[in-house]
Amino acid sequence: MSRPEILFPLFADLETLDGVGPKTAQNLGQLGVATPRDLLFTLPHSGVDRALRDTIQGAVFPITLTVKVKVGTHQPSRNRGGAYRIHVEDSTTSFLLVFFHGRSDYLNKVLPEGAERVVSGRVEMFDGIANMVHPDHIVPVEEAGDIPRFEPTYPLTGGVTQKTMFKATRSALTRMPVLEEWIDPGQVEQANWIGFDVAMAKAHAPTQQDDLAVTDPSRTRLAYDELLAHQLTLALARASERRTSGQISLGTERLQARVRADLPYKATGAQDRAIAEIAADMAEPTRMNRLLQGDVGAGKTLVAFMALLIAVEAGGQGVMMAPTEILARQHLEGLQPLAESAGVVLDILTGRDKGAERRAKLAALAAGDIQILVGTHAVFQADVEFRDLRLGVVDEQHRFGVRQRLALGKKGAAADVLVMTATPIPRSLALAQYGDMDVSVLDEKPPGRKPIKTALVSTGRMDEVVARLQAVMAEGRQCYWVCPLVEESEIVDLTAAEERFKHLRAALGEGCVGLVHGQMPPAEKDAAMARFQAGETGVLVATTVIEVGVNVPNATIMVIERAETFGLAQLHQLRGRVGRGDAASTCLLMYQVPLSDAGQKRLEVLRETEDGFVIAETDLAMRGFGDLIGTAQSGVPRFNIADLEKQGALMSVAQSDARKLLQDDPKLTSQRGKAARVLLWLMRQDEAIRLISVG
Repeated sequence: MSRPEILFPLFADLETLDGVGPKTAQNLGQLGVATPRDLLFTLPHSGVDRALRDTIQGAVFPITLTVKVKVGTHQPSRNRGGAYRIHVEDSTTSFLLVFFHGRSDYLNKVLPEGAERVVSGRVEMFDGIANMVHPDHIVPVEEAGDIPRFEPTYPLTGGVTQKTMFKATRSALTRMPVLEEWIDPGQVEQANWIGFDVAMAKAHAPTQQDDLAVTDPSRTRLAYDELLAHQLTLALARASERRTSGQISLGTERLQARVRADLPYKATGAQDRAIAEIAADMAEPTRMNRLLQGDVGAGKTLVAFMALLIAVEAGGQGVMMAPTEILARQHLEGLQPLAESAGVVLDILTGRDKGAERRAKLAALAAGDIQILVGTHAVFQADVEFRDLRLGVVDEQHRFGVRQRLALGKKGAAADVLVMTATPIPRSLALAQYGDMDVSVLDEKPPGRKPIKTALVSTGRMDEVVARLQAVMAEGRQCYWVCPLVEESEIVDLTAAEERFKHLRAALGEGCVGLVHGQMPPAEKDAAMARFQAGETGVLVATTVIEVGVNVPNATIMVIERAETFGLAQLHQLRGRVGRGDAASTCLLMYQVPLSDAGQKRLEVLRETEDGFVIAETDLAMRGFGDLIGTAQSGVPRFNIADLEKQGALMSVAQSDARKLLQDDPKLTSQRGKAARVLLWLMRQDEAIRLISVG
């Protein structure tokens, strides 16, 4: 499939635009602009009010002003490159026009003494006199209408001026074809949106400051076009994945009922709902691709285990994978009692399994004697074969790429996939990142979880905190002490952690303080964690490597040093390491004074709520989209116009619009479907176009 002809003008060479030569075209590349289309998607970010005024008097300098002046005497500069000054008068006062490297012949022609001109530019005070240095516009009075009343300001890069951008975008706008509407007619009518071409022209010709806001109707329409193209791509990926035939795994509820009967508590409504959604997916002949999102302690393990039991009830096997050996062993401990209630065979496979022991496990897997396997990446090795793998549960999405999800699928002829994440993600982000998946959210806490008390303490009260740890340890309880991330440099982090370790060891006693950090060999790290899990050490000093998910029910205090340097989501995750047993737990957020307003607000949000979703939304609002996900999580698209913080709600409208369009017209052959194909080409979603042509 090739790009539709109607879009050719927008994907032509930049040099076909007015005022763009080879050098400018090369410079525009720095802004990510390679075609007229890219230029159109580079909207002005601010604007300059150039409405004509009578006088500069009374203005607050520095400011850009447009006034009619009478030209007075010229004062050429005495040395080369010095200031050439021209005295001018408006209706009330006088000021200077200043030109560096000014040439007399040129300036006498443009600003002849005694003539009237309209000038527009930035006016600043210098030695008590108002100066307009290098006016942006100098025109005869009758041409004053040529100066835009409100001039858009574009992002620039070396070698590209505002004038060049203005001229080039005007030229690109003349290439704008009239395109068929790709948005659902009901949505267009309800939002009262204008057509794409009109919206684009208006977005480049703001007439006032309000036209530059995210909420401006033309900009909202263009943002929606971007989000719709993105959601169409994800919906096509989802549809193509759904066409991959899976296996029908019908649960009988026989084993699940045994587990429910043995549980000391009743499952929450959210857990029951998630289990029902998973069971319905697994009963379908297409592959399940579902994300299970739950806050710390929302009971994901139970839901995942019930899903694994459905695979077993249907006569197959299930596997649960964790990113590290520690977490895999922990899953094993958590699932063991449930497996005993259900009467199923559960085993673990990690890199540690060697020789005869490993061979025996592989044989049992291939024969179907091991019904549920817990493992690490070792599960992906070529010699690992299942008799009938029906479901793969993947813990902590960001450690397992899509590639591993696919590798898992190869182990079972189209095994269903359930991805679990303990990171509450704001809804707009979840849709951007996981829009190809179906999402189940656990938004209730199981009964009996005690709230964690969160307190803010300044680093000046360090001694009180250490005394508190002594008291808690005397009662046989344990504590975590998380050290700050000083720099991105691990060496500096290490020093901080080692210093704190020595200080606490001196205060609390030799044998009762352990240390884990990122520079340790994995075996040492595992050993230190194991000692803490076994209760041999009372305090564990750590950089943030206490992996998501470490489970030590006896730990009741979490101290986070320099808490203001951490992100909210990370603080929430760390706090979730305590409060896992039956004793009351506390999280102490230690901050260094003075605390910035933003820092204080962040820590107070944590003190006030334990709801990870509320915290995630606050984090998004405070830190912004780019910071929140960091560049590392490249799974999230970059949008030119759409702003996910402020337009998150548009994303969910785009998702249902895209899914409905594909449901009604899977091949995009209707009139609107064809328009949607043009949108995908326009938004450079070539991947998506390939998916249509394959499908």
